[in-house]
Amino acid sequence: MANFPAQIKIPAVYYRGGTSKGVFFKRSDLPEAAQEPGEARDKILLRVLGSPDPYGKQIDGLGNASSSTSKAVILDKSSSADHDVDYLFGQVSIDKPFVDWSGNCGNLTAAVGAFAISQGLIDPAKVPQNGICTVRIWQKNISKTIVAHIPITNGEVQETGDFELDGVTFPAAEVQIEFLDPADGEGDMFPTGNLVDELDVPGLGTLKATLINSGIPTIFVNAADIGYTGTELQDDINNDAAALEKLETLRAYGALKMGLIKDLSEAATRQHTPKIAWVAAPKDYISSSGKAVKAADIDVLVRAMSMGKLHHAMMGTASVAIATAAAIPGTLVNLAAGGGERNQVVFGHPSGTLRVGAAAEQQNGKWTATKASMGRSARVIMEGFVRVPGDCF
Repeated sequence: MANFPAQIKIPAVYYRGGTSKGVFFKRSDLPEAAQEPGEARDKILLRVLGSPDPYGKQIDGLGNASSSTSKAVILDKSSSADHDVDYLFGQVSIDKPFVDWSGNCGNLTAAVGAFAISQGLIDPAKVPQNGICTVRIWQKNISKTIVAHIPITNGEVQETGDFELDGVTFPAAEVQIEFLDPADGEGDMFPTGNLVDELDVPGLGTLKATLINSGIPTIFVNAADIGYTGTELQDDINNDAAALEKLETLRAYGALKMGLIKDLSEAATRQHTPKIAWVAAPKDYISSSGKAVKAADIDVLVRAMSMGKLHHAMMGTASVAIATAAAIPGTLVNLAAGGGERNQVVFGHPSGTLRVGAAAEQQNGKWTATKASMGRSARVIMEGFVRVPGDCF
């Protein structure tokens, strides 16, 4: 009889954060080989989520076969001054054997503070019996500070409430999140130095594009320039193989222009960043839930791709990019929203609408984002142990 290794169990919490879901770990709870970056860590996370899966379903793991749900988070007490917790995010590929560590997940950020409090990573003296606990998060993927304001009731994280978030079925308690200095700290927020560039893309021709790195590197184009209206829902894009190929080609050429890759072939191994999004002036449409969204209630329409598919709502990090670009006169997002100066934007996405605030200013002739803020929510779905075969790493 063959001798197969037993499964091991790892403490974990399965969270819904914003419009995403992910598996959360304390770094110290991972097997020793996975407590540091490397092959062992990646292999364990792939197995936890059920990847790589040639069927694209992640049946043998906790992933739900979408970019919004194939995610992992590792948290630790912060090693950075003036921060409470270190937050590391991994976007786990569904059908390929790799984990993309190149960016943040803004949606799951909503659950980071709650996990840190519940798991004892926050000094108990900082947690009020009732009120708001402010958690300073060091986002390790992008070396940025995020501040989360977590509601506390009777000494515990409050998860239930009446805050409604389009793209999430049930209401919950609101978590306010502030992304401080969200632009790329090492280079220009606009990598080319321009608010609008021209991209030459085979099959699409020459397109106007705003290339911005705020929240997450994002390529914005006008919907009409790529044959869209800005009111598309998932099935309009994700069931069209030619459309997906066209958008991935556009993403690759944009990544090259932004300096994120040196060769077009590298885009295939960098699926999480940059994002590709298209914008249009407001118009009425019906959201994926059947809810009517009125043009009068929004400033701009935005649709964004995540891991090769149209996102069902909007990524939190891309929301930061949208709000920052909307605040800067002359970008394609700003122009689609009617132009002028603004410190917040309400945009329409496939599941409904979202309001995001942003502040941007010019320093020595260059634009910089000082802060972006939004309301999100999070709750524990399940907690305990996740099991993986002992030989998976």
